[in-house]
Amino acid sequence: MSITAKTLILDLLLAADSDHLPVRHLLAAAALFGLPANNLRVALARLSADGLIESVGRGVYQLSASANELAADVATWRSASQRVRPWQGGHIAVHCGALGRSDRVALRHRDRALQMVGLRELERGLFVRPDNLQGGIEAVRQRLHTLGLEREACVFIATGFDPEREARIPHLWHGHALNEAYSQIQEQLSQWTARAQQLPIEDAARESYLLGRKAIRQVVFDPLLPAPLVDIQNRQRFMDAVQEFDLLGHGIWRQFHAQVDAPMPTSGKAASPSLPH
Repeated sequence: MSITAKTLILDLLLAADSDHLPVRHLLAAAALFGLPANNLRVALARLSADGLIESVGRGVYQLSASANELAADVATWRSASQRVRPWQGGHIAVHCGALGRSDRVALRHRDRALQMVGLRELERGLFVRPDNLQGGIEAVRQRLHTLGLEREACVFIATGFDPEREARIPHLWHGHALNEAYSQIQEQLSQWTARAQQLPIEDAARESYLLGRKAIRQVVFDPLLPAPLVDIQNRQRFMDAVQEFDLLGHGIWRQFHAQVDAPMPTSGKAASPSLPH
């Protein structure tokens, strides 16, 4: 997935330790990915006009209140594994057949909500997932609404599917592909971490962002399936590895921002700082 000025701004604001960032940090980050400064300034103006970000001082931005609902949900990825409970065999279902499909924004929000909660389409307009999430149907319904699903959608517990549909449900997800992704991304994180100390801070910041973004996206959109649909121990090892990598990435970006803020040397060349352990 290519990096645009818009995605870079939103990602960095979401991950910011202080919830806001000065434009100079965003400009320096854009330069890491070859994005022109003008592209970043145009993206800031458009995001501000769309109500996704807001200024909190001269040259300082944060996510807006409207964007923070989604951001708050995404930020819970660190505790994703705590959302599950033992599965008793039932399913959560969402029926969207009565909802319109002409409003593209509403449709995009609906699809995002269904994906982020791990629901998959069994039949036209009927989405299901295992009922193994903490809080039960009420918590799932509230989360779906927060993520953008229309309140007119019917959200309910479904049991007693006929044998043909019951047999199709487990194949709505690709459990084998999920297990492979857990192992592959975990190995990528481990290999990169082993060589991070040898990288200049600019390369470390750029590469940690790209790899961390890939890993965190995998967690955010993980359907949190129960066994035997996926290897839950493998998933937990993967999620633990992503959290460790995220801590490393935050340290790298703090050092990168400190370098951006540091006064330019009056003579000679500044030494390249070492990365945090």
